[in-house]
Amino acid sequence: MSKIITVLCFLCISGVFAQSKAIISGNVKCSENENLVGVNILFTSKDSQNVSSTDGSGNFVGNIPLGQIKIKVNQSGYLSKDLEFDLKKDTLLSIILEKDIAILKEVVITNDKKNPVKNLSGGKLSFNVKELSAVPSILGTTDILKILQLTPGVQNSGDANGYFYVRGGDPGHNAILYNNTPIYGMSHLLGIFPFYNADHIKDVEFDKSSSNAKYGGRLSSTTLLNSNKKLPSEFGIQGNVGILASQLTVSVPLSSKTGFYISGRKTYIDEIVGPIMKSGSKNNDVQNMKYGFSDGNFTFLSQISKNNLFVVDAFASGDELKVKDENLALRTSLKWSNFTVSPSLITTLSPKVSMSNAIYFSQYSNDLSMEQATIQFNVSSFVKDFGFTNSVRYSFKNIPFESGFQYAYHNLQPQKVNVENFTTLNNNSQDIINANEAAVFTTAKPRIFENLTADLGLRINYYTSDTDSYLHFQPRVVLNYVPSEKYSFYASYNKQYQYLSLITTSSVGIPTDFWIASSDGIKPQSSNEFSIGSNQNITRNWSSSLGGFYRSMKNLLEYPYGITQFNEITTFKNDMYVGKGKAYGLEMMLKKSNGKFSGWLSYTLSWSDRNFDELNNGNTYFAKYDRRHNLSLVGMYDLNSKWNFGVTQLFSSGNRFTMPTSWYFINNNPVKEYSGYNNAQMPNYIRTDIAANYYFIRTAKKESALNFSIYNTFNIANPIYVVLDVEVNENKDKVVVTQKEKVLYRILPSVSWRFKF
Repeated sequence: MSKIITVLCFLCISGVFAQSKAIISGNVKCSENENLVGVNILFTSKDSQNVSSTDGSGNFVGNIPLGQIKIKVNQSGYLSKDLEFDLKKDTLLSIILEKDIAILKEVVITNDKKNPVKNLSGGKLSFNVKELSAVPSILGTTDILKILQLTPGVQNSGDANGYFYVRGGDPGHNAILYNNTPIYGMSHLLGIFPFYNADHIKDVEFDKSSSNAKYGGRLSSTTLLNSNKKLPSEFGIQGNVGILASQLTVSVPLSSKTGFYISGRKTYIDEIVGPIMKSGSKNNDVQNMKYGFSDGNFTFLSQISKNNLFVVDAFASGDELKVKDENLALRTSLKWSNFTVSPSLITTLSPKVSMSNAIYFSQYSNDLSMEQATIQFNVSSFVKDFGFTNSVRYSFKNIPFESGFQYAYHNLQPQKVNVENFTTLNNNSQDIINANEAAVFTTAKPRIFENLTADLGLRINYYTSDTDSYLHFQPRVVLNYVPSEKYSFYASYNKQYQYLSLITTSSVGIPTDFWIASSDGIKPQSSNEFSIGSNQNITRNWSSSLGGFYRSMKNLLEYPYGITQFNEITTFKNDMYVGKGKAYGLEMMLKKSNGKFSGWLSYTLSWSDRNFDELNNGNTYFAKYDRRHNLSLVGMYDLNSKWNFGVTQLFSSGNRFTMPTSWYFINNNPVKEYSGYNNAQMPNYIRTDIAANYYFIRTAKKESALNFSIYNTFNIANPIYVVLDVEVNENKDKVVVTQKEKVLYRILPSVSWRFKF
């Protein structure tokens, strides 16, 4: 068994020799020079114990009493290490861990199950995308947003939906940040494909409460998609070839200090699947429907000096759906696209001070056009952001801080509508909205007592658009109590404001939704959230978490007109319904993170309701995605060096919808009567997915594997919506109403080839 651990300790000059404590900070990497996230670090001195863990960049910090100290560094799948020295001054550590390697019958089996889902402080989660390849998915490629729905506090959105719902919030309440750049278009058609290339993403951090003051502008969660920031040392290529789409990622070193990663994906539904469906179908609708998408990622890295890393990240995607029906003389085209670019500079000023600066541009647009007979209809929207972000990490009086400044210029077109025929022209476009948003933030991590630490944050936002302006203070507090290495507890409070809001117009994943900004009297949405919880390390391989939350929300928005309203000139201020809501629930997770079998079990019991004066006679009603129970089971099993298997089992209560409760006639015409808004519930959602990976080659630098997966293995019908079939007899004195459930996905098998060279 090989044990190689390198520790470099540099004593930093300190002007205070009589201090009773010193800061131990540093970074933990694996032998492949990649940062390790969620590593447990235990500091033991004569009279106390302190626990820390590495963040998304592999960094850690501890405020430790002076004197003889022992440090235990522990990470699942890696050899642990015990360090001991006399702490006299602030100290910087650089730690490299080696993988745990087992030798059996002269066959070397490397166990690199590096705890794919890690619990961080305050209820946050971190994901290693590479280690989640065994989790079943529709097309055999890792989809983090779908995996998030298998964790506590995140609602299963069902089929045909690319969104996700966190702790009772709406889909637009979640921030998706690609290397700290906001992404506004978050899905491909019907949620079938991941909206990003998983091979280009190194790791993912997920915060259900957006508890870090560095991030703002959303009421619910923050998801950080981090690309690889390791300079490529040699040319490499990896990808995935599947039935419906393929992806490719290439890493290219230009020199010892410069290189780049470039990725691309494309679907070939029309070229391959379309002709197969066409040859065996007599349905003209199928024959005349086309869909395709492509996207690309680019990351350029340059170590321009010892203390300066220059990075350029870019992302672009484009989708197009076309429908042609000759019987109805109908032609429809729907296009939507994303584009982001962000150059950044990361500077190390001293062992205790680092700074990052970045500018970014992000754009999302969609365009729907329809032609039927002599009528032409077009509706489009876009949102553009120009932004700057700055953050500085430092310490003051042995307390770690991070502070910074952020600015964004928002340029939005909520809806541009054009309707015309051969004789008339009707334009009804909402005005373009321009808004400015500036924020300063600071976070601190003081140690209050020996076993009690705090994550304190304050974000101050100033927002202005036309005649509307707002100044908001948003405090964030997380208290972490760690009585021992096996137990930890946390409690948090977060105040959030949201100035850009997503207006959803479709119950399925058709991206006709649009963004609006707070202006013309439309106030920002706001929320207050309280949460408590605990984490338990039951054994070396087993851990659990348990928690609860309560969230109140104000100035929530509803748009009741579907895709658009263009019959008369109106304003969003008049069209929008404004209300409030609350959500609360319990969350639990049991996780096994090492060994041949790994996975987790999660369960959420939650309530979410809304109150709008214009809906349900002003009475409180259940929100659409109020799903009382959400249960997920994920299992991954390594049989041997050639085979591994995965299974997911999902159960959730059905989402809510509005159903007529009675019918009557006025002038021989049937009229529907409703007893309440969202008064009915869809059937329970049940789905089992299985997957198997067969590896031809499986080493650290090379991989060739076939993925076999079955989505909805037992072919259970999970409807995406319900329609009512109404029949009236000849005398028009009797109505027969039949409820019909529309199902999109049945059983979906797929095969893909994954490779890395």
